[in-house]
Order: sequence, then structure tokens, then C-alpha cells
Amino acid sequence: MSDASEVERVFRRDYGRAVASVNRLLGDLGLAEEAVQDALATAIETWPVSGVPPSPVGWIITTARNRAIDRMRRESSRHDRHVQAALLRAPDEPVEVGAVRDDQLRLVFTCCHPALAPASQVALTLRLVAGLQTPEIARAFLVAEPTMAQRLVRAKNKIRAAHIPYRVPQDADLPDRLQPVLAVVYLVFNEGYLASSGDALGRVDLADEAIRLGRTLVDLMPDEPEARGLLALMLLTQARRPARMDADGELVRLPDQDRGLWDAELVREGQELVRMCLRRGRPGPYQLQAAIAAVHSDAPTARDTDWSQVLALYDQLHAMTPTSIVALNRCVAMAEVGGPAPALEALDRLDLADYHLFHAVRADLLARLGRTADASAAYALAARLAPTDAERELLRRRQAELG
Repeated sequence: MSDASEVERVFRRDYGRAVASVNRLLGDLGLAEEAVQDALATAIETWPVSGVPPSPVGWIITTARNRAIDRMRRESSRHDRHVQAALLRAPDEPVEVGAVRDDQLRLVFTCCHPALAPASQVALTLRLVAGLQTPEIARAFLVAEPTMAQRLVRAKNKIRAAHIPYRVPQDADLPDRLQPVLAVVYLVFNEGYLASSGDALGRVDLADEAIRLGRTLVDLMPDEPEARGLLALMLLTQARRPARMDADGELVRLPDQDRGLWDAELVREGQELVRMCLRRGRPGPYQLQAAIAAVHSDAPTARDTDWSQVLALYDQLHAMTPTSIVALNRCVAMAEVGGPAPALEALDRLDLADYHLFHAVRADLLARLGRTADASAAYALAARLAPTDAERELLRRRQAELG
């Protein structure tokens, strides 16, 4: 691996960890991010000459910390220099007032603070925790890159101006703060499992990081079934990753996957978490989605899937969270239980004209009804709207198979 590739790998895998660690030491999120970026730029210049250090991310964190402190010394007053000197002498690990000691979890709770708008919470977490570049986040939000850049700057300024604390909330405050954190962790996982754009199907490092954060949340709140449900959902989804691509590197749909390739240990753990959730009798959206994934994982083949149970779970989920995406997935289950005609009728009532999977599902239903020309047109539209190369290729193959 080249030194430049190693810098890219560190950026992709450890950017959030580095920003979180430097922010803990400096107490300024904007300065921490700038310092990490400066350190990465220095790595690009120096590693080809001096070689990659034994601990690349440790080198990045140490370099970023030193650069930031040098800058603070240059720009600070004499009084502030004494403050910075005290900071330098402080132990690396401060006493934590929350329930866990985890830099990245602290950063997630900071990014998801209720003082920030929900869209800013997600964008900031994807940037700082997941390490996505601003253009990637802009594409995921379907907004212009300058607009997203301004949103990120405003969010970081709001954290500074509002003195939002960099810590995990006190135990009593955790339940009210949990839902936006769960939503953001799941978005990070989805970006890792199926990228929002580009030629890569996903980023394993992001999915793994989301699962790690999910485990930490369960440890933090063992009596919160939605945290456990999210972890179960991510594990059961991640278990399918080995079967998602065929030998030619092409995307494989869930019904066509070789389930013998699924990760049996992740399936076992995910199913056990679902059972633990259901025993509590407090169903929530993540638990229901995990239960649906568990039904799929119970079936040795797609033909053996208990679609009646899947539809019942989607009915419950849609009653709880009546979104168009849930309704779309419910239509898939409806088609398996009651046939494609009523499913298509329900599907055509949805307002999802700009969503590629809406047209993909519609194409499948039309094909099953024998409306080949309409199905071909729907597949073509789905392919044009698909955000990744792998999905576009799959949809074009499906269209070609119509004959």
C-alpha cells in the first residue's frame, strides 16, 4: 500500500476518532477539525519521505494536537497562555460526568444536541464522526455543496456560541436525547452498507463504526429496547453483506442471495437481540424493522419467507411511523401475500416519483402483471435515478431480462 493510500485509509477509517480525541483535549470542535486536516496534509507531505509511522492514527492525533496548541499560543493573550499551559499539563483522560468514557460517543451526542436543527445534527455527524466529505453529504441530502458547507459551518458555530458541552448526557437525560442519536447512527450505518453515491457499493468501515457505536449505546442504556433494536437491525443487515455481490462484482437482490453466505454469528446475535426486545413489550420502529429482518433471516430460502408475518409487522410499523418509505416496503410484502395488482394500486398512491426504488418496485409489479413495456420503462427510469453504479447496473440487467 502506498503512503498516499495509507493517508486516505486513515482519513476514511479514523477521521471521526481523531477529531473526537483532539476535541476532547482542545474543547473547540472547529479548531479540532482544522487541526486534524492540517495533520493529514502534513502526513501526505512527510510519510513518503519518512515512512508510515507504526500507529498512523496516533501520529495524526498527536500532530493535530500539537499544531492546534501552537496556533492557540500564537493567537492567545498572556492569560490564555497560562490556561493553555495548564491544559498541556492536564491528564489525557478527563473525569467523565456521563455514563461512559468514549470520545466518539461524546462527539455523537454533541453533534445531536437538541439545540441544533435535525438536518444539522445528521450532517454534522456524517462529517465529523463518519468522516464523509462535504460533497458526499450534499448528495445524500440532495442539496447544493455550498449550501451544505454553510450548514456545517453554522452548526459548528452554534455549538461554540451555545456552549454545548462535549460529553455524554447525565443518566436522567439520556432517554430524551437518545432518539436523534439512534437516527444518526442508523444513517451512518446505511451510508456504510449502501453508499449514497458513487461507484462503491458501501464502506465497510462506516458500517462497522455504526455497529460499534450501537453496541456502546446498548451498554450505556441496557434497559432501552430501541437501542437494542437498532443494534439488532444493523447486525441482521450486515450479516447479508457477504452475499450482496456475485463473483463478477455485481449487486445481488435479497431474494436471489445465497443465504449460506450470510454471517451466521451476526444472524444469531441479531435474532437473540430481537427476542430480548420483544419480551419487553415496548415495540418501537427500530425493533419492528429488526423483527422484519429476523423473519427474513429465519427463512432458509426466499421462497420460505413468512410474508404474512412480514406484512403484519409492516402494518404495525406503518401505524407507528407512516412514512412513504415504510409504505413502499409494505407494498412489497402486500404483493407476496395478496398478489401484484393490489400492491401496485397501493404503490401508485405514494408520492415518491424521484426515488429510484419506487420505480424499481413498480417495474417488478408491472412485470408480474405481464405489462412488459411499462415495466421496461419503469426500470429505465429507476436506473436513471439510482445513486450508485452498482444499483444502476442491477436495474439495467433487470430491464434486459424482460426481453
